[in-house]
Amino acid sequence: MRHYDLCVIGSGPAGQKAAIQAAKLGKKVAIIEAKEVVGGAAVNTGTIPSKALREAILGLAGTRTAMPTGADFTAAARRATLANLWACCQPVIMAEIDMVNGHMHSNGVDMIGGVAQFRDERTLDIRGVHSSTAVTADYFVIAVGSRPARPSSIPFDDRDIITSDEFIHLTNLPRSVIVVGGGVIGTEYASMLAALGVKVTIIEGRNRLLDFVDAEITEALQYHLRRLGVTLRLGEKVVRISRAPAPPGAMAENDMLAEAYLESGKCLRADCLLFCVGRQGATEQLNLPAAGLSADDRGRIQVNDRYQTAVPHIYACGDVIGFPALASTSMEQGRLAALHMFGKPGETVPELLPYGIYSIPEISMVGWTEEKLTASGIPYEAGIAQYKEIARGQLLRDDIGMLKLLIHQETRHILGAHAIGTGATELIHIGQCAIAFKATVDYFVNAVFNYPTLAECYKVAAFNGLNKLMGI
Repeated sequence: MRHYDLCVIGSGPAGQKAAIQAAKLGKKVAIIEAKEVVGGAAVNTGTIPSKALREAILGLAGTRTAMPTGADFTAAARRATLANLWACCQPVIMAEIDMVNGHMHSNGVDMIGGVAQFRDERTLDIRGVHSSTAVTADYFVIAVGSRPARPSSIPFDDRDIITSDEFIHLTNLPRSVIVVGGGVIGTEYASMLAALGVKVTIIEGRNRLLDFVDAEITEALQYHLRRLGVTLRLGEKVVRISRAPAPPGAMAENDMLAEAYLESGKCLRADCLLFCVGRQGATEQLNLPAAGLSADDRGRIQVNDRYQTAVPHIYACGDVIGFPALASTSMEQGRLAALHMFGKPGETVPELLPYGIYSIPEISMVGWTEEKLTASGIPYEAGIAQYKEIARGQLLRDDIGMLKLLIHQETRHILGAHAIGTGATELIHIGQCAIAFKATVDYFVNAVFNYPTLAECYKVAAFNGLNKLMGI
């Protein structure tokens, strides 16, 4: 039986970074992966495939604008199939898989294929396709990730009623889609499908999409989704989902339609229904009780601020511990867990974690939102720059992009940065640095930015906010 300093279960972003950090400290490390390929959901079904699809869609009509119009896609969309769009994504996915394998090899991390199960708190049994083995370790990191929730009351069939995992296997573009859930995944896929000319309806129980995002940014997204033809059913709850035969003469891709019955009495029908409400931690095969652990009803494991579970030498990171469940935050959690278990310093400020949403247009944010500042009684002012007043925005043909800075009225410190539009997820990191180093609005007023760049938005937003602070 092989013994390791650290054994990581799962090769997604959290598992990778935990393993590499421990290996950099000179530790003997193994990663156990149940799938045939490494990378977890981030590489195989989630982050990378969905972002690669987004780029393929934006490149379909030779446009990179934040919100292409219907005219941009009319001719190209007729030639589009999901099959050839997914084919464009495969080189990116394979490159990521090769890169993960390369990083593990170069850092001396052992890769073990199979399904891991705790025998006790120090031993893992690993069932492979052709053989089984067992390992022991001083420390463990559970980084098994999550999968889309599939309530038993919903008749999923992998064609008409699906989750995001099945969506990447569709070959034909449906004429109409109902997206249940206005969170990150639902919003991203809804905007991509709408850009391809699919008739999209989003059903969200809350009164707006992405309720954790700054309200003004969300309102801008909702406006542009509607401009693209998306129907938003906000404040509506789905009570039943079913399948029904398509009526004679209906313009449907299949002989069956998906139906969503709402609490308000409405019945919506479409070729396909994409269910994007919640995700489930993939912990059911781990035999957690044998290690003295348990998961909640959504398969999530509770941890402390150092990512330790109730059993101190067993850590958990990534989607399996819940929100924010982003690849970027999962990577950092894995790294910090490895540092902590081996007594090395490491610190990350949660308030400085950026959020990136790859809808069309994309959204990013860091720091406080206006709603949280108001609720906390913190006096602030907002400075706004519109892409259309920036030369680079004109060059990109992006007339809808916006950057907003939130500024403390008394100290003039930058409290938050929020962006929507082309390159928003790249642009936000300038604001992240400003918040981290407690910069005031005066820094951006006095800074010189390359011209023409989107970074110039920070200077324009700073002047706008400063003028408001001065009452001019």
